[in-house]
Amino acid sequence: MCTLHYSLKIMDKELPKITGWRKAVTKKALPWWAGGILIITIIVLLVTTTSDSLRVDKNNITTAKVEKGEFNDYTRVSGSVQPLVSVQLSPHEGGIVQEILIEEGSQVKTGDPILILSNDNLDLQILNAEAELAEKENILRNTMIQMEQQKLSVRQEELQLSTDVQRNLRNFRQQEALFNDKLIPKEDYLKAKEDYELAQKRYQLVKERAIQDSLYRGVEIQQMQQSLGNMRLNMDMIRRRKEKLIVRAPIDGELGLLDVNLGQSVVEGAMIGQINSMDSYKLETKIDEHYIDRVIPGLIANFDRQGKQYEVVLRKVYPEVREGKFQADFKFEEERPENLRRGQTYYLDLQLGQPEEAVIIPRGTFYQKTGGRWIYVIDKNGNKATKRDIKIGRQNPQYYEVTEGLEPGEQVIVSSYDRFGDNETLIF
Repeated sequence: MCTLHYSLKIMDKELPKITGWRKAVTKKALPWWAGGILIITIIVLLVTTTSDSLRVDKNNITTAKVEKGEFNDYTRVSGSVQPLVSVQLSPHEGGIVQEILIEEGSQVKTGDPILILSNDNLDLQILNAEAELAEKENILRNTMIQMEQQKLSVRQEELQLSTDVQRNLRNFRQQEALFNDKLIPKEDYLKAKEDYELAQKRYQLVKERAIQDSLYRGVEIQQMQQSLGNMRLNMDMIRRRKEKLIVRAPIDGELGLLDVNLGQSVVEGAMIGQINSMDSYKLETKIDEHYIDRVIPGLIANFDRQGKQYEVVLRKVYPEVREGKFQADFKFEEERPENLRRGQTYYLDLQLGQPEEAVIIPRGTFYQKTGGRWIYVIDKNGNKATKRDIKIGRQNPQYYEVTEGLEPGEQVIVSSYDRFGDNETLIF
């Protein structure tokens, strides 16, 4: 009993009070510690992250090192194989498509018929021209018959008057002899003389009229024959128009396009197809307008096919710019690949200048945001990146040439800047 009482005394004994620094590490103080650490963290974030900075994950960006090396001044463009010579296929005479003889993609020779047209109006013109020609020929024939009859009539009159002259001459000589012998009166002599002179004058007039009629007939017949010749020529031309209803290939090559259907009405001169010469080819390219001042005829471009290099020369630059690109044509100067096909695509390395030493950085999507005017440069500690103005000169498919703002050895961000906004500093 005494022992139990003593134990209770000990349990009721008051424990000593905890004071000083030990009180700060008790279980009751732990929530206060956690709250303080959270407040300090928020204050640090507010201090270190200002309105012109942004925290980013370094694993989500791509960096590159600024280097000094050889810059190869070229650009890569895609070229489509096209025939160097293409001839438009157009009918010389309008009509209705009656028959298509050759399909697209077929090889043709010069003069091969491709399609046949029909034209009822042209057929009617031919019939009318033939009828008019026959009528003119009949008129000319009748005119020539009449002229020949008139010529014979004049000739007959000329012969008659020539005979009259002879008769009057004999009578005049007889009367003259009798008058000299004073066997007839002078009046009979004068009358015989006057009759002879009148017959001579009539004969002379008929001869002159015969000459004039001959000249007139000759001119009239010549004019009518010329008119008839023109009509025959016109007739031949109309008949040749009939032949032109057959559309033929103007050159050797491939029928690359034939845009007609049976029964379709086609007007004269309309483009209905295209024939591509297979003897020579060109490469049509679209080049970024950034290079428009540097791309001139005569530049060399190279491309690879099946491990072999081929060379083409820039032959023509088109002045028009569409959707930020302009067109340029290249031609094969010497050797060309075998089995070229229209529409094939090759990637050309167009040489714009000689290789030179320069400060370079790899190409990246940052350019789409900055246009090459500025870039984020990482500090030496690798903890942050700061926006810096730069100047980019030339560019090729691999590198940008930096003319101002960067030094070899520096690190820059070359991935997309779309998530960074306008912040001056990026904190990793």
